[in-house]
Amino acid sequence: MHGTELPRDAVVPHPLELSEHVAEARRHMAVCNACRYCESYCAVFPAMAMRRDFAAGDLTHLANLCHGCKGCYHACQYAPPHAFGINLPATFAEIRQESYAAYAWPAGAGKLFERNGTLVSLLAAVITTLALVLVAAIKDPSVLYAPQTGPGAFYRIIPLWLMNLLAGGTFLFALVALTMGGLRYWRATGPGAGAKVTAAPAAEAAVDILTLRNLGGGGHGCNDMDDSFAMTRRWLHHAMFYGFMMCFAATTTGAFYHHFMGWTSPHAFLSLPVQLGTWGGVLLCIGTAGLMWVKTTTDPVPVARRLLGGEYAILALLFLVSATGLLLLAVRHTGAMGLMLALHLGLVLALFVALPYSKMVHGVYRSLALLRNAMERRAAARAAG
Repeated sequence: MHGTELPRDAVVPHPLELSEHVAEARRHMAVCNACRYCESYCAVFPAMAMRRDFAAGDLTHLANLCHGCKGCYHACQYAPPHAFGINLPATFAEIRQESYAAYAWPAGAGKLFERNGTLVSLLAAVITTLALVLVAAIKDPSVLYAPQTGPGAFYRIIPLWLMNLLAGGTFLFALVALTMGGLRYWRATGPGAGAKVTAAPAAEAAVDILTLRNLGGGGHGCNDMDDSFAMTRRWLHHAMFYGFMMCFAATTTGAFYHHFMGWTSPHAFLSLPVQLGTWGGVLLCIGTAGLMWVKTTTDPVPVARRLLGGEYAILALLFLVSATGLLLLAVRHTGAMGLMLALHLGLVLALFVALPYSKMVHGVYRSLALLRNAMERRAAARAAG
């Protein structure tokens, strides 16, 4: 054995085992498991009640199962200024961020989460600037600033092969990085990591994901401002999620039209790709702008304020991607189309590169947490019956 090499039978500690936030959450769980006042609030507390000991993997699972509705904080008799200082929303937010960094791919990329707000902002600025400069440098001004109409108008500014190479390459990288991170998270969070996933719990988790059932405390909504309930954040999340999915569907439909139907963009305004992209872009703008507004007005105590910079940055990038997409639609038959296309493409590339190292990874980890929770609930029901 050389240096710090471990023997083959050594147990590798969980990457968050020494985290101060994990230690704090373990203390919180001791109080919450004895109290159980919030047991009906969301999926976290029934999942907590299934456990007696809270290893780092268990707490990582519970933290990613938490949707940050803050209902438990406002209902808790032990919340600050009580001496126990129970503040699960803020503590779980810190653990989620640490879990994103711990399981990031490739190895060592987790350090990007330390200043991911700066990372997202720099990527957006640098890649977008490069796209604008390169297009302006290589394109004849008589083509770049002239109105382009008819099939293939976009590709007279940026060739199709180059669009496919850049967008496809960055999207594939993001997909691989997110998948690898998700696999690492699944293996490290709690017992039964290798358990077979069946259709019933997968369907149950899918319903929870698509309806955001847990983003509403006990069913009345979130406590974003104070101890009053509101569904605002839930509907804004829906707008952002479904807007993003509609934009993705627009791109997929456009690719199908091009490669299988022989219909080249830009398509007519009432065509399926354009309609999906238009309404998806509108929803995405509303969702991201609304969520940024909620973050500026929410009660600051149950919030991990250290993480807000990164959250604002990715929301702003998503807003800019959708807004420039809508502007591109508006000016696509004018001389402004060329630069707007370059600006939009640069922002899209920046988003794809930043995805695995931004708050957007919570979609993967939270989905897996909901799947594990559905599997655990069914296993517990079978054991009890």
